[in-house]
Amino acid sequence: MQLGVSDVHLHPGTPPGFRMKGDMINVKMPPLTDEDMIRICGYMVKDQEVLQNLPKLKDYDGSFEVKGLSRFRFNIFRNRGKIGAILRLIPAIIPTIDQLKLPGVLRTIADMHRGLVLVTGATGSGKSSTLAAMIDHINTNHKMHILTIEDPVEFVHQQKMSRVTQREVGTDTNSFAGALRSALRQDPDVILVGEMRDAETIDIALKAAETGHMVFSTVHTTDAIKTIGRLISVFPPEEQRMVRMRLADNLTATVSQRLIARAEGTGMVAAQEIMIANGGIRECISDPALTGQINDFISKSRELVGGQTFEQHLVELYQAGHISLVAAKEAASNAADFERNLIYGSGKKSADRGAPNPDDDIQLDHLADSEAASEDDAA
Repeated sequence: MQLGVSDVHLHPGTPPGFRMKGDMINVKMPPLTDEDMIRICGYMVKDQEVLQNLPKLKDYDGSFEVKGLSRFRFNIFRNRGKIGAILRLIPAIIPTIDQLKLPGVLRTIADMHRGLVLVTGATGSGKSSTLAAMIDHINTNHKMHILTIEDPVEFVHQQKMSRVTQREVGTDTNSFAGALRSALRQDPDVILVGEMRDAETIDIALKAAETGHMVFSTVHTTDAIKTIGRLISVFPPEEQRMVRMRLADNLTATVSQRLIARAEGTGMVAAQEIMIANGGIRECISDPALTGQINDFISKSRELVGGQTFEQHLVELYQAGHISLVAAKEAASNAADFERNLIYGSGKKSADRGAPNPDDDIQLDHLADSEAASEDDAA
């Protein structure tokens, strides 16, 4: 972990591979054998019934811990008929919001007492770490009952000011939906649902928020607009209008993130779009004709409540020297918005930025050329 390894790839016939600082690295060692994989699976999997069915196993998720090193989340799968596995390293010590260098407004979101908060992003974008940091903030600062439902349990939360109950799908409960339904009878203040996988889970999560609970979860979407669309689309057409209204009333915030390589070459940094619901955003959620305008409200909310678009955060990360200009432009959802924020300032309202200047492109080209020249000099 000190080398920046986040994932380990194991498959017979090839040496192990590591994902290090975003790149895949093949290890110089003999290829793994089928017998190696059986021994590795025997170490990772604690369920004897699963191990007995290993020759027929197609997919299996789980977690385990190596004392003094780390916890691991793993997926066992079949590749051309042979057993393979991918392991994700989970730090034994839960990182704080400050240690992850995340925006301070995440503490404000975590301090809220009811509603639905969704952390979104592609697989491997750091959603679990961000959620763990927010839950740890609650655990450290509030006297509450925190109940998590995960598949599998990743970060293990020790009891601090709060009481923490962690349930694992497959071991402690049969499904997210079933555990979430039971959770409402287990006196929770805060509920973490590992993933919004289906309409039933989303419906019960909304009920939990409606009845005064704080609910956290994840969705595999890249921004607030796509998140809202995804949650609504899993319901039958005749139910979608009501779901839209329930989301408008109960969705407190979305935190969408992408990992970008640090300019200094020491790992990755999270770029985040943060939507904090206010009157304008709730109206955009409830009216499908206005949903596409959510980004405008996010942009204007930065100085008021701490919301931000991807482009605003990318400019901040670039100007702080954390990421390169090229990486920032590649990660932007809207390159034109990124360029406007870079030139006119990421905290200003769109209306205050004035008309585009024909010299803007020249200025951006100069920035890119200067950066490239600096890299050449360093080389």
